[in-house]
Amino acid sequence: MKMIVAIVKPAVTEPVMDALADIGISGLTVSEVKGHGRQKGQTEIYRGAEYQVTLVPKVRFEIAVEDSAVDKVVDTISKTASTGKIGDGKVFVMDLASAVRIRTGERDSEAIGV
Repeated sequence: MKMIVAIVKPAVTEPVMDALADIGISGLTVSEVKGHGRQKGQTEIYRGAEYQVTLVPKVRFEIAVEDSAVDKVVDTISKTASTGKIGDGKVFVMDLASAVRIRTGERDSEAIGV
């Protein structure tokens, strides 16, 4: 099993969720987060004054999947979230040692809904 963590622009949240549903992903966690990458934030103008925003709003997706689904999920997120501009985001794939569904006690593949 793997845990996929994707950090994307807020504007692509719904399209990414729809695309994941289209490939059969039903369980995921979505959080509003702030951060920055290489661009170290962005410059904005407010009431005629320019200022630097160092923490940019992003959306974090967390999805637990079987190893066989990793490439499909990563490709789906990458294609859907891509605008071709700086700040599109990143996708991380990590090993997931175990999962337990609290209500039933199911473990691993059964717990993540596969």
